[in-house]
Formats: sequence, structure tokens, C-alpha cells
Amino acid sequence: MSRFWSDIVRDLSPYVPGEQPSSANLIKLNTNENPYPPSPEALAVLGGDVGATLRLYPDPESVALKDAVAQTHGLDRSNVFVGNGSDEVLALAFMTFFAGKGALQFPDITYSFYPVYSRLFGVAIDRVPLTDDFRVEVDSYGTGTGGIILPNPNAPTGIALPRDEIERLLKAVPDRLLLVDEAYVDFGCESAVELIPRYENLLVVQTLSKSHSLAGLRVGFALGQPELIAGLDRVKNSFNSYPVDRIAERVAIAALLDEAYFRTCCDKIVATREWTAAQLSELGFEVLPSRANFIFAHHPAISAIRLFEQLRERNILVRHFEQKRIDRHLRITIGTDAEMQQLTAVLSELVGER
Repeated sequence: MSRFWSDIVRDLSPYVPGEQPSSANLIKLNTNENPYPPSPEALAVLGGDVGATLRLYPDPESVALKDAVAQTHGLDRSNVFVGNGSDEVLALAFMTFFAGKGALQFPDITYSFYPVYSRLFGVAIDRVPLTDDFRVEVDSYGTGTGGIILPNPNAPTGIALPRDEIERLLKAVPDRLLLVDEAYVDFGCESAVELIPRYENLLVVQTLSKSHSLAGLRVGFALGQPELIAGLDRVKNSFNSYPVDRIAERVAIAALLDEAYFRTCCDKIVATREWTAAQLSELGFEVLPSRANFIFAHHPAISAIRLFEQLRERNILVRHFEQKRIDRHLRITIGTDAEMQQLTAVLSELVGER
């Protein structure tokens, strides 16, 4: 431990990303990546003439990308903020809206970056318990002085809130910012984006990593009324004026505009998710109702950590969390049909061995 570290860094419990193995023969179902390649239109950009202008800084405002995002969501450019992945957008939002305010409320079981950012930016937190069946109860967020952040669908559970519940919360807390993290929204969840024109206290964050198969590109964005976007721009320009590079912007625009390919991939993942959930249920697993590109499940008679290890021994990676309340569950990313068929075949064998 370095003697030059600040007290905040010394005491920080950093976010631990999912394992990224180098072996090529694994079925990788642990980090919620899309099993299908990016849009052919996006890949065509990479084969074009993108190198000549790399000596120049990218557009600090990413105007063309903002316009593409706005067009996709029926908004104006002034409603859009873009960044280097939604994690960076979230970090800037924590700094812009939550630092120095009251305690930030978020679910006790949720994306583990939230407490890390809270610690990093000196934000007090108030963890709000999920219900016994792992659902968000919006009435539990009605009191407090700080902001609220809700992932929808939640992670790692995959359970979604209907849009009218989001709106009910917005009406109940008009003087508090509600950030809705929609990293997985395109797999069957109702987006809160259409509420933006009516609620000045709503910020929606999305990413191209999941549904657009661009996890390696790092492009995310926030949507909200212009006053919120202006605040994010102030922080961004004081931190890194050029978060989205020239190649990333061009590829992202092409992917966003290829609506047909995007929808086809999402539909395939949803269909495979439902098939996988049904197969696991037949094997005795209890599977939470997911609206994401993963499922969260446990077998009442078999240790989750043991299943995790047995699957890894068979070259199948899934995710296990040691956190209380969910340490009996596995989070399983939805892969291709062939990958999920192999997973269920192996699980059938393991359950049979029991």
C-alpha cells in the first residue's frame, strides 16, 4: 500500500469487474456481453478511412453522436450528454448531482459501482432493502434529502419496474433527482425516456455496450432536460473535454441508426432468455423474472458456489456474488442458442449427479 495514496483511496473497496479470461475455448456467460457481433454498418466504419484524422482532437461536444442519440429517442440535442461508457457518465453524474447533498438512496442489492462511486466522491448513502422477492418498492424512496438512483432492470436480479412506477416516484419527490440507469432496458423493460419532457428531476443513463454489442467501444449517454445536461457538461469539461474519440463516435452513430439489426439481436436474446429460464425451471432452479440479457437463479438443493466451480471446470463461466442475500444465486448471461443449450445440458448432468 503506497504511502502516497489519499485516505479515500486507501480505504476504498474498489469495484471488481467480471473475469476476462484469455482462453478461447470458454463459454463466457459472466459479464453480460452481447453474444452477437455489432451491426454490419458499424463494422463497415472500421474498414473505412478513419485513420487520417486521428491527428486531430475529436469534437468535444460530439454533436453528430448527440444528434443520432436524440433522433433515436425522439429528443433534442440539448437533452443528450455522451461519455466514455455509461460508467464514466455515472461517475460524472455522481459528482454533478450527488456530491455534497443528502444521503443517496439506492437498492441494497444492485450494481456494485454505486457504493464505490459514493465513497470516491464523498456521497453519503442510504441502502434501501429490496422486498423479500427482490423487487424495488418505490414507496420506500419517498423520504430523504439526497438523490435516488435506480437501475431498471435492476442488476444482478434482472427484475424491472414498470414506467408508471417510475413516474409515481418522480411525482412524489419533485425536489430530488432520480437517476434511472437503463443499461439493460432494451431487453424487454419500459424505458423512462418518454417521461423526460415532463419531469425536470429525471436523468436516464444508457449504454451501447449491451444491446448494441459495443462493450469494447465504450460509449454511454445520459438523457434529461437541458439544465441537467448543462451541469454534466460543466463537470466533463473540467475533467476531460474529449471523452469520445473519433472512431468511437462514427461506429456508435452507425450502430444507433441500424435499428433493424439492433432489434433483431435483442429479440433473439429475449427468446433465448425465456427458453433458458424454462429449461432451468424444469431442472428445479428458481429463476427470477428477468427483463435483461441475463437471468438470476438458484437451486434450492445445491450450493451456488459449488455449481459455479463445477461449471468453470467444464469451461463455462457464470457470475457468483458473495454478498449476503444473493450468495445462493448465480447470474448467467444469455449467450447464443448453442451456448445456452450446452449450459443447460451440463446443469442437467450436475443436478442429476446430486
